[in-house]
Amino acid sequence: MAEIPKPLHDICALIDRAHESTTEKPRPHLGCSVVGHHCERWIWLLFRWSVIPSFPGRVLRLFRRGHLEEQQIIGDLKRIGIKIGGDQTRVDFGSHLSGSVDGIIESGVPQAPNKRHVAEFKTHSKKSFDDLVKNGVKKSKPQHWAQMQTYMLGLDIDRALYVAICKDNDAYYTERVKLDQDAAKTLIDKGRRLALADRMPPPISTDPSWYQCKFCDAHDFCHETKLTKEVNCRTCAHSTAKSDSTFYCERWSDSIPYEVQLSGCESHVLHPDLVPWKLVPDESTDIVAVFDVNGTRVKNGEDHFASSELIAGGDMCADPGVQKLREKFNGRIS
Repeated sequence: MAEIPKPLHDICALIDRAHESTTEKPRPHLGCSVVGHHCERWIWLLFRWSVIPSFPGRVLRLFRRGHLEEQQIIGDLKRIGIKIGGDQTRVDFGSHLSGSVDGIIESGVPQAPNKRHVAEFKTHSKKSFDDLVKNGVKKSKPQHWAQMQTYMLGLDIDRALYVAICKDNDAYYTERVKLDQDAAKTLIDKGRRLALADRMPPPISTDPSWYQCKFCDAHDFCHETKLTKEVNCRTCAHSTAKSDSTFYCERWSDSIPYEVQLSGCESHVLHPDLVPWKLVPDESTDIVAVFDVNGTRVKNGEDHFASSELIAGGDMCADPGVQKLREKFNGRIS
């Protein structure tokens, strides 16, 4: 039987592409939602905008659904007499670590009607939801548990109410979580340490088939290219994260506003941990980095190879023929 051809301009595909074309800017801060992640390298790469995740339109719509669901959950909680407010209350720990809570429950939770709770809302697929019901939030979703721990300590509230909803059948799961002060302090210290770290931490595994690495957005970086695809102030060797939650540029001796950080400047020099080549310290300066690319010295910085060229060209930048053509025609590798 002949198949009916899909429309030339498939509506679903157009919707997904429309979502994909809307680029969301990376967070300026290190979120409490990621501080419980199992890999310290990933946390550092994410905060340094060295690997910026990209998602297909369908997944972006799922994220949207999660955000829209929050108001429905709040409405249901109010319907049974729970008093809740404080939507998107900020929790700031300094040194770039912060986050926003979904809500603060003042009273009305049946098991403890007069007790305040931090509210955390999440949506789940059925597989994820079933595992949560079976094992509880700490074992099933350790990042969510860690997120609530930091919020509780930051807001001086010793209980949290975790509300999960299954996207497949609208089933609810709720769990009261108790503050673990030692764990919360350890998580906050971890976040601050990673945000202020000048050097990239080791990965959780050097095995590309390791189950926690296989589907990570940094898989190609860690296990294949060793080269960032991003040019911004946070991937630049001149920038330093400061404990007052700012970034400082050593090249221009000034703090860097968030909007400037997004694209950097012509003096951008790739951080030596974000390239697969060895830095040649004796030949590098305060302004220009010199990398050993297959035995050839390649300069990165002002009046030399731009970081975008090294990312696009890779080892080709060390080819003498390419270098001569670049100089002859005043061209750039892209």
